Amino acid sequence: MKENADLIKLIQLNFSKLSKSQKLIAEYIMANYDKAAFMTAAKLGEVVGVSESTVVRFANTLGYDGYRDLQNDLHELVKNKLTTVQRISLTNDYTNKENLSKRVFKKDIANISKTFDELDYDNFEKAVETILNGERVYVLGLRSSSFLAGYLGFYLNFILNNVKVVTAGPSDVFEQMLKVTSNDVVIGISYPRYSSRTLDALNYVKGKDCKVIGITDSILSPAAQISDITLIANSNMVSFVDSLVAPMSLINALIIAIGMEKREDITNYFEDLESIWKEYSVYNLNSKDKNN
Repeated sequence: MKENADLIKLIQLNFSKLSKSQKLIAEYIMANYDKAAFMTAAKLGEVVGVSESTVVRFANTLGYDGYRDLQNDLHELVKNKLTTVQRISLTNDYTNKENLSKRVFKKDIANISKTFDELDYDNFEKAVETILNGERVYVLGLRSSSFLAGYLGFYLNFILNNVKVVTAGPSDVFEQMLKVTSNDVVIGISYPRYSSRTLDALNYVKGKDCKVIGITDSILSPAAQISDITLIANSNMVSFVDSLVAPMSLINALIIAIGMEKREDITNYFEDLESIWKEYSVYNLNSKDKNN
């Protein structure tokens, strides 16, 4: 199935050739795609009043290999459209807290596995090289992505001398990025629900010929359409909380890869830092350290 297919338009185009039962499925999806996206084939069939096999044949009729492929497109459709209230309603049947916690862990593990399996290593290497060659490196991530941006910026500042984390503080993001040039790099982190401010800022720096590295959840995401280099880390949600475990893992890999390229510089830097941390008791010492 083509990744850029608009599922609703696809259903509309094929509606006339669907069977009576399949039309019931089509009508339900078009009216309730936010709910259908998180139903199994059996559950969708039960709600509509048809068999599970009819749901699978419906997906095949639209050109999908199976219901799971259709469901993947449904997920893409709803990612940027579900409100927080709608997200909460998706998990109101998880009354067993043990089962809920296991489901969350399994979803995070699945996100990391999918990210690992599908990571474009050529793009990863290009991102490392681009960051190292940037005159200045800006890290931008707002809303829930601000935590990822802060983490990435915190460690990049140990490695590079030219890093600025763009925050939603007293100065507007555009004011903080006013002086970007074509020699600079902007790392834009954007996850559903995609921040309009982040996307506007990325379009702004793109217009100044700045290199843009996007860290996002899908090649179809708005940030990916703007970026010169895109790194994908899955964040499929369970509820109103975004799963940022896989993006954090990807960011860890990026930090370490950059650090290894600057190993000699950061070794000397951290030796100086260790002396400062010890002198000013930045970190708590255990009893063994204190005796020494």
